[in-house]
Amino acid sequence: MGISTIVTVLTLLSGVALFLYGMQLMGEGLKQVAGNKLELILYKLTSTPLKGFLLGTVVTALIQSSGATTVMVVGFVNSGLMKLSQAIGIIMGANIGTSITGWIICLSYIDGQQGLASLLSTATISAVVAILGIVFRMFMKKDIFHATGNIMLGFAILMVGMQTMSGAVSPLSQSPAFTSLLTSFTNPVMGILFGILITAVLQSASAACGVLQALSVTGGITFASAFPMLMGVGIGAATPVLLSAIGTGTNGKRTALVYLLNDLFAMLLGSVLFYGTNLVFHYPFLDTVMNPFSIAALNSMYRFAAMLLLLPFVKGIERLTKVLIPNREDDEEDSDTLDLLEDRFLNYPDLALAQCQRAMDSMAENVVKNLARAMDLLDHFDEKKFIKIQEKESRIDKYQDKLDTYLMQMLKRELSNAQSTEVSKFLHCIPDFERIGDYSYEMAKVARDQYEKKQSFSGSAWKDLQVVMHAVTEIMDLTMDSFSTSDRLVAQRIEPLRVWISMLCTEVRHRRISRLKGTRSGIEEGFDYNELVNELERIADHCSNIAVYIIETANNDLDVHDYVSRTKKDRRSRYKEYLTEYRQKYSI
Repeated sequence: MGISTIVTVLTLLSGVALFLYGMQLMGEGLKQVAGNKLELILYKLTSTPLKGFLLGTVVTALIQSSGATTVMVVGFVNSGLMKLSQAIGIIMGANIGTSITGWIICLSYIDGQQGLASLLSTATISAVVAILGIVFRMFMKKDIFHATGNIMLGFAILMVGMQTMSGAVSPLSQSPAFTSLLTSFTNPVMGILFGILITAVLQSASAACGVLQALSVTGGITFASAFPMLMGVGIGAATPVLLSAIGTGTNGKRTALVYLLNDLFAMLLGSVLFYGTNLVFHYPFLDTVMNPFSIAALNSMYRFAAMLLLLPFVKGIERLTKVLIPNREDDEEDSDTLDLLEDRFLNYPDLALAQCQRAMDSMAENVVKNLARAMDLLDHFDEKKFIKIQEKESRIDKYQDKLDTYLMQMLKRELSNAQSTEVSKFLHCIPDFERIGDYSYEMAKVARDQYEKKQSFSGSAWKDLQVVMHAVTEIMDLTMDSFSTSDRLVAQRIEPLRVWISMLCTEVRHRRISRLKGTRSGIEEGFDYNELVNELERIADHCSNIAVYIIETANNDLDVHDYVSRTKKDRRSRYKEYLTEYRQKYSI
C-alpha cells in the first residue's frame, strides 16, 4: 500500500466524518427548532396507517434520519403510547423520507463555471450558508437563532464532507482494480451485501447513500451495481434501530423488527420484480453509468414503490411480528407497564405524567388484586395463590422503586405549577399503595399459618370479619376509581367509609374478646384475628390518605389532618350522609 493510497483512504474517511457530523448537526438543529412538536405530532396524528405513512415521511425528511424517527416510535410503542399498527405506517414513511437527504447531497455537485453562474457553485453556497450559520450561532441571543445556526453550519459541513469524499475517490476512476471491484457489485448478492455492510458500519442509510453518490463520480457505478447496493442500504439501516430495542419490552422489539421486515420485503419485491422481468425484457439501461443525481432518483423511486406496495399489508406485517416475537407469560396481566417510564419522555412532562398515571394505575390494580387474593386465602387456602401474591408483592415494590426514581428525575426538570402538583400527588400516593400491598401480603401469611396449624375462626368471628372485609373491598374500589379518574365526588365518599371501618374494627375486637372470656382455647387464634383486623383498618387508613391527596391537589394543600378536620365540621359536606349510609350497609 503506497503513500498515495493511504492519503486517499484518510481523505475519504475524513469526508465521511464531516458528512456524518454535518448531518447530525443539521438534524439536531431541526429538532431544536421544532421543540417538542415532532414527537408530539408523531404521537397524536397517527390514527390510520396512511396518516402515519405521510407523517413518517415528513418527519424523517425534516430530521434527516429514518433511524431516529423509528427509535422515537420504538419508545412510543414500548411504553404503550402508540399501537404497533400505527407504528408500521410511520416506519414505512420514514423509509421514503430518508431518501430526501440524497437530493440535498446533489446540491454539492452544482458547479458554476464562470461569471454569475459561479455564484451557484457548491463552494459559494456552502460559504454563504456557513457564514450565516456562524453569525446566528455566535451573535444571536435567542435559542431559535442558535438552532437555526446549527442547521446552516450542519448543511455547510455536510457539503464540504461530500466534496471531500468525491475529491478523494475521483482519482480511482483510473484504477483497474477499483473499477473491477465496482463491477463485481453488478452481482445482486454481492451488491446487497456491500450495501448492508457499509450502512451497518456508518449506522446511517443517508450516509451510505452519500458514499455511493461520491463513488459515482468515478464513473464506475452502473445501474446494475447501484440498484442492489441501494436495496442492501435499506436493510443495513435497521442496525441502529435493532440496537435501540435492546432492553425494551415485547412491543418495543416488535417495532424494531417491523423496520427490518419492511426492508427485507422491499428487497425481495425489488429483486423478484426487477430481475424476474429482466429475464424476459433484457433491460438495456443496466450498463448506464450513474451519477449523484440518478442515484438519488433511483433511491427515492425504489423506496416509494416498495413502501406503496407494502402499505396495504400493514395488518399482515403486524400479525407476522407477533408470531415471530410472541407474548411473554405475564404480558396479558401486566402488559409491560414497568417499561412505560422511559427517560426519553422526561423532556416532555405531559407525556411523562401520562405514563406515570398509567404505571400507577397498573400498580394500584396489582394492589387491589392482591388484596382480593389474600381475602380468598382466608376462606380457602391455596399454595399457588399464595406464591402468586408473593410474586405480585415483589412487582408492587418494583413499581414503587421505579416510579419514585422517575418522579424525582421529573422534579429536576422545568415544570409548570400544575405539573409539579401532579408529581407531588403521585409521590404522596405511591407509599400508600405500597403499604396496602404489604398489609395484603401479611394477611396472606396469616392465612397460611392458619392452614398449616389447621386452625379456623368460629362462625360468628368469621361472619364479623367478612363484614369488615366487604367494607374494605368497597373502600379499595372507591380509591382505585377515584385515583384513576381523579374523580373528587367518588373520593369524598372514602373518608366517611374509613371512619365507619375504624368503628367496625373496634366493635369486632370487643366482640372477639367477649367470646374468648372464660376460656383458654382460641388464644392463638385471637392473636391472628386481631392482626387481620389491624391490617384491614390500616388499609382503610391508607385509602383515606390517597383520597385526600386527590381532593386537595387542586388547592396545592396536602395536609391530611387539616382536610379531615374541615370535612367533619363543614355542614355543607355530605360526610354525615355518607357515614349513615355505610353504618346501615355494613353492620354486625
